[in-house]
Amino acid sequence: MTISEQLSAAFPGAVLNTGSFRDETTLTIQAAALHDICLHLKEKAAFNYLIDISSVDHFGDEPRFEVVYELYSMPNGIHLRLKAAVSEDNCEISTVSDLWPTADWHEREVYDMMGIRFSKHPDLRRILMWEGYPYHPLRKDFPLEGKQSDMPGVAFSEPAPLAGGPFVTVPTDGTTQVREPRARHAGDLTPPEKFIAEP
Repeated sequence: MTISEQLSAAFPGAVLNTGSFRDETTLTIQAAALHDICLHLKEKAAFNYLIDISSVDHFGDEPRFEVVYELYSMPNGIHLRLKAAVSEDNCEISTVSDLWPTADWHEREVYDMMGIRFSKHPDLRRILMWEGYPYHPLRKDFPLEGKQSDMPGVAFSEPAPLAGGPFVTVPTDGTTQVREPRARHAGDLTPPEKFIAEP
């Protein structure tokens, strides 16, 4: 019996879709069943390693967000991906940090960058931006140049220039090393010809 069949039998109606690519199985599940399914996978199917938790912003669609869990069973050598949709109106899903402690920081990053809350997380606070920062930078409606924010005594941010700015790559035939924004010094607007690779 496959993992999909096991979960469908144990949680009727909770597995919404199944896909497979390059020996990796992806299951779309109901968000409300996430914690129970993860508990089952850990205790009954030996998925003892949480590789990562990430999120996707399907801006313009509803439900807008998707939380993605990458699981691995070391004893069985099986990779499993779980996806759960989260509505913008009720932007919350259960924590799995009680099952896999490594989920702690993954969930904090998703909360910080995308604004998805994890219920029953023991310490859900921002991990990259400062507390009180009013935006979530990985949402698709967050502009590339950033937004202005000012919190006296805490921190501030200003929109970054994009034309030749630090976040824009230079069109060139050069290598990745010279195309990357970090390869240029601030204010260096030298024409791209400078970066053409030597033959």
